[in-house]
Amino acid sequence: MHQVPPIVTTEWLDSNISNQNIVVVDIRPRDDYLRGHIPRAINIPFDPLKSAWSTVRNELLLELPAIEELFQTIGSAGITQDTIVVVVNKVDSPFNRADAVRVAVELIYAGLNNVAVLDGGYNKWIKEGRRISTEIVEPTPKYYNGVARKQIFVEKLYVLERIGESMIIDARDPDVYFGVTTEPWAPIPGHIPTAKNFPAPWMWMQDGVYRPIEEIRKMIEGLIGSERNREVIIYCGVGGYAATVWYIMTQLLGYTNAKIYDGGWQEWVREPQGPISVYRWE
Repeated sequence: MHQVPPIVTTEWLDSNISNQNIVVVDIRPRDDYLRGHIPRAINIPFDPLKSAWSTVRNELLLELPAIEELFQTIGSAGITQDTIVVVVNKVDSPFNRADAVRVAVELIYAGLNNVAVLDGGYNKWIKEGRRISTEIVEPTPKYYNGVARKQIFVEKLYVLERIGESMIIDARDPDVYFGVTTEPWAPIPGHIPTAKNFPAPWMWMQDGVYRPIEEIRKMIEGLIGSERNREVIIYCGVGGYAATVWYIMTQLLGYTNAKIYDGGWQEWVREPQGPISVYRWE
């Protein structure tokens, strides 16, 4: 049973911070954490190259860690099936914002139910003058052995077979989707044929706070419709933006058949290369 909203406000967290069943996971770099953090927060830094939340596999960035390693990370953080987890990051850039959601999605993938991200991140917490701590919090490890929700993620062959059958969403920036810009991890321009573009950064306002959820709902329904059980496959460059769109669709808007193609464009353009559409809006 869900005991926490998928996106929590600073007011909510400040009011509930003394709840011993809440674990705040600060994913900022260690030096940032040591300079100050939300009271009782533990620090498990995120890095797209190699961290407890990511690995490089077959030269692909931001790949899921082995499920056993993810379970170990969760247990070492003192998290159990009943724990409410709030993920906190800085929100200096859209990538930072997506990193927090990526971690939340991995926790859901690992079988947790009560997972949230902090709206506006640590930036908003500080801006509002809320209390901070420099105490290093060392959690009491617990044994964690969840049931992985493997249906969240799909592989390249699955996407190839679903072109023209399922709705495919490209969560990258419009210029990358269209093909006038490429990213370092995928130098070939374009997008998966039939994929529609819904840039994940559009869900945030300039200060890193989410747009009103009703506005986001209208944006997504305007693109893919209101049928909540239609299969939707979401991808991006390496997996952060796609995870963000999946999180909003499934955890807040009630879509029940959304999946993440985690290999993303970085894998799609590798041999054997998938079909590519470029310089067109689908």
